[in-house]
Amino acid sequence: MTSCSFFCPPACATGNPSESSVRFLANYTSSLKCNTRQPQFEKLVHLIEPNDTLIVTKLDRFARNTREALNLIDDLLKEKIMIKVLSLGTIDNTPIGRMIVRTLLSVAEMERDMIIERTQAGKIFARQHNPDYKEGRPKKKDSRNMAIFEYSNSHTVKEAAKAFNISPRTVQHIKKLFI
Repeated sequence: MTSCSFFCPPACATGNPSESSVRFLANYTSSLKCNTRQPQFEKLVHLIEPNDTLIVTKLDRFARNTREALNLIDDLLKEKIMIKVLSLGTIDNTPIGRMIVRTLLSVAEMERDMIIERTQAGKIFARQHNPDYKEGRPKKKDSRNMAIFEYSNSHTVKEAAKAFNISPRTVQHIKKLFI
């Protein structure tokens, strides 16, 4: 899953942004099991200055849980930083604005918890009713990986990685698939 965040200085938020006025950071989230730290997003938050605008794709991507999001939003609003959520609009520091944010964050957290609960129940059911059940993605034994495996049998891992423009760790992973 990928979520993007960027911010604009005041001139960019109201008019045409020049290339130098928009700073962009991609925030990659790998799974819900991650800890709550988001290093790229933390870097972005430290770059923002008063009267800047923080733009995020979705409110539920703003933080991992409701408390963390509320604390972050409160801190940003106190610093006079405008927050725009593409799917929602501008978050303002009014009683109605704060109520809407709290409600939406609570619903997003509930949805996330329900997805986890259903996924876990599905895994339990699959383990009980399918003796061949294996968690995770199926192993990918395609022609490209077969070529990498065959090449790596007669060359070093580093040479194979360089030849196929992949990391040595990926070559090692592919070798494990075929052994």
